[in-house]
Amino acid sequence: MGPGTWDEIRTAYHVARRGTVSGAAQHLGVHHATVIRHIDALEARLGVKLFQRHARGYTATEAGQDLFRVAKATDDQFAQLSARLRDGGLGLSGELVVTTLDFLSPWLVPALVAFRAAHPQIVLRVISDARVFRLEYGEAHLAIRAGAAPNEPDNVVQSFGAVSFALYAARSYVEAHGMPASETDLDGHLFVGPDDAEARAPFHRWLTQTQPREAVVLRSNSERLMRAAILQGSGLGFLATDDGAAQPDLVEILPPRPEWRVPIWLVTHVDLHRTSKVQAILAHLKAFPAGPGGPGMPGGDA
Repeated sequence: MGPGTWDEIRTAYHVARRGTVSGAAQHLGVHHATVIRHIDALEARLGVKLFQRHARGYTATEAGQDLFRVAKATDDQFAQLSARLRDGGLGLSGELVVTTLDFLSPWLVPALVAFRAAHPQIVLRVISDARVFRLEYGEAHLAIRAGAAPNEPDNVVQSFGAVSFALYAARSYVEAHGMPASETDLDGHLFVGPDDAEARAPFHRWLTQTQPREAVVLRSNSERLMRAAILQGSGLGFLATDDGAAQPDLVEILPPRPEWRVPIWLVTHVDLHRTSKVQAILAHLKAFPAGPGGPGMPGGDA
């Protein structure tokens, strides 16, 4: 195919993207010696140096950058074509895998039920886990994540508003232990919180910084279990404001604060981002009125 084979050009392109031979080899599923051989052959065939080699890896030269701009467009087109073929025509059938976190369930479930009703040929698999799923390995079509902006390579990341959190207690807890008048009146109260004292959620960091660890009398790594414990009156705990406000047996102890807001992100892999199935679920979630990015979400923003 002209001055270089597509295998060689694609190999060199992925070295440029990742900056190392080992990174490109791992992504392409080949031995690092194959990567080096492809680069050497391509440079010899073109008669130019495509990379500056240094101790930390490979940096594209000006000639390399020109080549890789063309290679990127071609690689993206191949990836989109491959994804469309795998998804089968329009792609509005078969499995659609979404990963999320438990605290997003109150608004996500209605949105997904409505999506399924609109696309009855799709089978939804919704996986909730604290671990980060690897979209590049095909573990999911869409990840809905919370916290700091994801920065994995090859992912398309879109802001999807934020969720507000407040401190709640069950009415049964308040009847048994009294209603705190303010933040300074929390001494002696019991809390439901994460098992990991280093939990990254901003409201859990506040709990660690302001309350003694022994006051957290029920600890869990399960958001679902912590929510149930709060509702059962085990102690004060944090819930998303839309969830807390919908529970008639809960009392708001401390109102939401800006620093307790958690950003939400829609994350897809570049190879599947433009497929009809992924575009359909993205458009649906953005338009759904009761989500973090929709107008019906208390404390949310677009």
